[in-house]
Amino acid sequence: MKRNKLVVISLDSMGFRDLNELRDLVPNLAQLIEKGTWVKKVQGIFPTLTYPSHTSIITGQYPAVHGVVNNTKLQPRRLSPDWYWYRKDVKATPLYDVAREAGMTTAAFLWPVTAGSKIDYNLAEIFPNRIWTNQVMVSLKASSPWFLMQMNHRYGKLRHGIKQPWLDDFITACAVDTLKNKQPDLTLIHLVDMDSMRHRYGVRSDEAKAALQRLDGRVARLIRATKDAGTYDQTNFVILGDHYQINVDKMIHLNQLFAKQGWLTPVDGKTTYKGNWRVTAKTCDGETYVYTRGNVDLGKVKQVIAGVEGVEHIYDGAEAVKLGADPKCAFLVEAKPGYYFTDEVNRPAVVEKVDPASLGTHDRYHGVHGYGPNQPNYFTTAIFAGPDVREGATVEGVHLVDEGPTFAALLGLKYPAPTAGQPIRGVLKK
Repeated sequence: MKRNKLVVISLDSMGFRDLNELRDLVPNLAQLIEKGTWVKKVQGIFPTLTYPSHTSIITGQYPAVHGVVNNTKLQPRRLSPDWYWYRKDVKATPLYDVAREAGMTTAAFLWPVTAGSKIDYNLAEIFPNRIWTNQVMVSLKASSPWFLMQMNHRYGKLRHGIKQPWLDDFITACAVDTLKNKQPDLTLIHLVDMDSMRHRYGVRSDEAKAALQRLDGRVARLIRATKDAGTYDQTNFVILGDHYQINVDKMIHLNQLFAKQGWLTPVDGKTTYKGNWRVTAKTCDGETYVYTRGNVDLGKVKQVIAGVEGVEHIYDGAEAVKLGADPKCAFLVEAKPGYYFTDEVNRPAVVEKVDPASLGTHDRYHGVHGYGPNQPNYFTTAIFAGPDVREGATVEGVHLVDEGPTFAALLGLKYPAPTAGQPIRGVLKK
């Protein structure tokens, strides 16, 4: 029996509060809620970052298992560390591989951690991070080259580099074209407009609300593409967020503190530090990992961190593993709302106010995520709609890792190994 198709649209940083309180801004999403099942409160993972979250969504596993424990890698000497861009970084099986094994066609548009994957039509999320390369070269290597060239030729004029909202306009146009002309069995789309605006202007800013409205229009265009293709009646849709955001105005530079203790060595005149560290912080924005090497007194490290303004909670390594975070960390440290972490050294103080004039530059934000998923009012959310989904239903609460197994059930697929998440009861008709 041929299964229905699945289109997953991730609206980066969409939270439960967006659909609960700003419904008048999103008429198309509101219509989907009426037609389908709204999974209201989705609890994220530790840490609530885009790359670990999307990998948890698509594998049904926590970061401790799938291996994508952060957005970026620990590279102390680089002001801009490499991201977990590549499929080879994923230690669990993503659903797009399961679909491919079953003979299904797959497409992905800026879905995180898919560079170098075997997705049939793939525009990978990656950017040039070395001076000797450029966007075209890295994208061709990471994506489906011929497909990328065709899409760029047709719609490249919509882009202004990787700036928003133009990048989402480009991605939407490419996805619309693909839904019409290729009609994949599984399509994954990642739109980042609102996340960008929240980082720069704040969570409930006018700019963020305008981005939410733009996203609602893009979702309508993507659905219309399936109607134009004649596949709408055989397509299930999922519109989801990966995390929410919290407004901030202060930064915590733990590595500044560790340098004072002699645990790491700053590079002269730069905000980076040398690779011979004994204790280091690696930011997840609202949380930070702390790693240690050699013979270090963990009790002293914890005591030093505990004395810092804005630190809310310190999980030790064993607790971090139970939470599904990086098994290699000595500590996972959470900031209080209003604070976030950087990796920087050579700063004026360990805790520093964000200069409003610096917003939009590297690591300077008005809104961030990365906190533990149990912060109040910090849920993300998901809408399911289509021929295999219950109509006019709601589900109160699930975990982010339950989404992938629900996608698999909609496609009639099974992951090769047991997942941490389970199919969401109350979404599927049968």
